[in-house]
Amino acid sequence: MKIYDDIPYFDGHNDVLLKLFYSKNKIKINDFIEGNENYHIDIPKINKANFIGGFFAIFSPNEKPTEDFFSRMKANTYNYKLPEPLLYPQALSTTISMISILNDIKTKLINRILICKNSKDIKDSINDNKIAIILHIEGAEAISENFDSLGILYSLGVRSIGPVWSRSNIFGHGVPFSFPSSPDTGPGLTDLGKELIKKCNELNIIIDLSHLNEKGFWDVAKISTSPLVATHSNVHEICPHSRNLTNKQLEAIKNSEGIVGLNLATAFLRTDGKMEEDTNLEIILRHFDHLINILGEDKVAIGSDFDGAKVPLKIKNLEGMNVLKEFLLNSGYNKNLVIKLFSQNWLNFFYKHF
Repeated sequence: MKIYDDIPYFDGHNDVLLKLFYSKNKIKINDFIEGNENYHIDIPKINKANFIGGFFAIFSPNEKPTEDFFSRMKANTYNYKLPEPLLYPQALSTTISMISILNDIKTKLINRILICKNSKDIKDSINDNKIAIILHIEGAEAISENFDSLGILYSLGVRSIGPVWSRSNIFGHGVPFSFPSSPDTGPGLTDLGKELIKKCNELNIIIDLSHLNEKGFWDVAKISTSPLVATHSNVHEICPHSRNLTNKQLEAIKNSEGIVGLNLATAFLRTDGKMEEDTNLEIILRHFDHLINILGEDKVAIGSDFDGAKVPLKIKNLEGMNVLKEFLLNSGYNKNLVIKLFSQNWLNFFYKHF
């Protein structure tokens, strides 16, 4: 038995549902169950990584993502135009389709997956050795102006919402993919966006700040009665990408009793902002050290961005999280701290606030 074998992993963000959505016909469900090298996350990798659950994102793209999206982030500097706002009918249709895919997998994997709607569900899932899934919407385009569809999505299990992906919508403005750049890139939440935050508070829906620009971040901080959460974001002082958080933002998250999930996407880790798989693990350690220094050991976790980004080649996919566990242990982190970062901090946050 290896020292990390009993360290469970709970992930703050992945995009496997988007990949499954674009797979051909019903083979996509078998891909997830039987395993496939095209996916960062699937059942065989879940078993090997001691994966106990995570936020499963639903992202509605304007069109099928291509490799060009990542290759443009290999330049020394970049600031490219984001897609036009997505229409509500398309976003709602895509969102419902991805929830349906997850439910199909759940049906086929009897007693293996639980879509969690509160902290009790998460506790029950872990106790019953199930995969605890929190449904997350990345960009609120599937929510109507009158908020009718918010109730529908809530009834289907959605318990986490990022008001925007980087593309703007009726609720606010996200950060572009820009390097080097401040996250202060434009206006924040709209009036509808501010209303969305209040509705999420009423329903105890987690509000994810990861793609909001800085003004939007401070709008949420002012309005929300819930702790501030960034499920998959990194340190701007180390990697000056528009997607990353400043020290002032990190302090605000700490003061709200919130939490940050470190993102493994290499463009948000590297000091040169490049989406290159050939990225050493020491840069992850630097981000962890910085986050822990500001937030403390109990408010830092991981939001991998698996199946939605390029991650370091030494990690490669979910199974490679064992490599990261071993690396952190060999770098001087004690086992108790690694357990906190990989799962316990997320779980404690849910047990207290969800």
